[in-house]
Amino acid sequence: MRILTCIFLLIVLAACSNQRGKDKQFLTERISRIENGLEPNLQIEGEETPHYQIEARMRELGIPGLSIAVINHGQLEWAKGYGMADSSENRQVTTETMFLAGSISKPVSALRAHQLADKGIIHLDSNVNKYLTSWKVPENGFTQKEKVTTRRILNHTAGLTVWGFPGYGREDTIPSLHQVLDGEGNTDPVRVYQEPGSGWQYSGGGYTVMQLMMTDIEKKTFPELMQSHILTPLGMRVSTFENPLPSPYHAMAATGYRRNGNEVKGKWHVYPEMAAAGLWTTPSELVLYAKEIQEIYQTGRDGLLKTSTVKQMLSPGMNDYGLGPAITAHTFGHNGADEGFRAELVAWKEHPVALVIMVNSDNGNIIQEIKLSIAREYGLPGVEPIKRVYHQLSNEELQKFAGKYRIPDLGEVEMLVKDNGLEHLAPFAPEPIFLLPSSDSTFYNKNGGAYLEFIRKGDAITGFRFYGFEASKIE
Repeated sequence: MRILTCIFLLIVLAACSNQRGKDKQFLTERISRIENGLEPNLQIEGEETPHYQIEARMRELGIPGLSIAVINHGQLEWAKGYGMADSSENRQVTTETMFLAGSISKPVSALRAHQLADKGIIHLDSNVNKYLTSWKVPENGFTQKEKVTTRRILNHTAGLTVWGFPGYGREDTIPSLHQVLDGEGNTDPVRVYQEPGSGWQYSGGGYTVMQLMMTDIEKKTFPELMQSHILTPLGMRVSTFENPLPSPYHAMAATGYRRNGNEVKGKWHVYPEMAAAGLWTTPSELVLYAKEIQEIYQTGRDGLLKTSTVKQMLSPGMNDYGLGPAITAHTFGHNGADEGFRAELVAWKEHPVALVIMVNSDNGNIIQEIKLSIAREYGLPGVEPIKRVYHQLSNEELQKFAGKYRIPDLGEVEMLVKDNGLEHLAPFAPEPIFLLPSSDSTFYNKNGGAYLEFIRKGDAITGFRFYGFEASKIE
């Protein structure tokens, strides 16, 4: 009997080992298909679609380092690093390499605000000045009837200024949060510029107000409260909101790089606006945020937040933003852009898959290409390439669009004819944008595919519309 039992156990162990071998081989082949199946996000009809290998594409785009993590059915299915964390130090990217997450800091920071609301410490629809003690949002004509609330900060409808922050060099004097909010740093003061609740405008300034609100309430530094209430409970034990980044992390931190391949001065910037842009993390840890929210949403069991809170958080409001993350029909997530770093987090609402991709470059174009490849491999909806049509215009026709345009509250844009399209440098863009015509008055961004519509009056061009902004031609 003992011999039969031993034989049975050996057969079971052999079968399990064989299955593990098959699973490992399948995953290896899956990763290989993803790595070798990259294609451009923007595809022009009638042109052959190229395919890329991930490391060759990184070299082509000048991206030093990249890191990916994928969750499947609640488990980290795979994570992998590519390229260099720091070229001058010959330090390679590993799955433990830390990157700046940029604006993905916002939905992670939002979790603590939701916890405070779940506990009844704050109310999402109360005036934030009720909770702010060390500084107040200045009242003005726009706040007479409606107030800045936490809910409106979370979904960018609070009417607050300052969409983003450039950070500070490590050798710079870093301003306090109060100084940042009053415009004594390198950005404008955070003020109410339209009636709260009346419209949508992305505002890192709003999240900076929320950061101060939480520290005023909890009497702790923002990194301390986020570490104890959010990062550690999620399992993000080597992630941090500390800015400046403490020295023990320096050997794990990627160096940021410009599009031209130059290092960011000092290797990375410092972000006192931590809730908006200051999280240092790895894809393998950041994806745990998505795992937690996804599991609460899909199982209906409370976790770090109540199920009802998560469902509210993932309900799209103006411009498809929820109360922290951005929302689509199939996904929730956010992207991030700090100086020398780009990142994206995407989780599927009805599928048990989530991913994080991070690069140490200002050029994040490869991120969408990797997303396309992963979505195709896993059979996931909602991630498709952008299809555009090229409509040829003569140089004489293109010259009609050339000139200077003024965008209210943003500044001037000069359109120049270049090759078979137009090039311009927008006041909110870090580099020139190249536009191709798709009709006699509509152009699209060759990198991202976003449309820009010119306004005609007879045969003359008088302005253009883009993402809700309307520019007037001034010369």
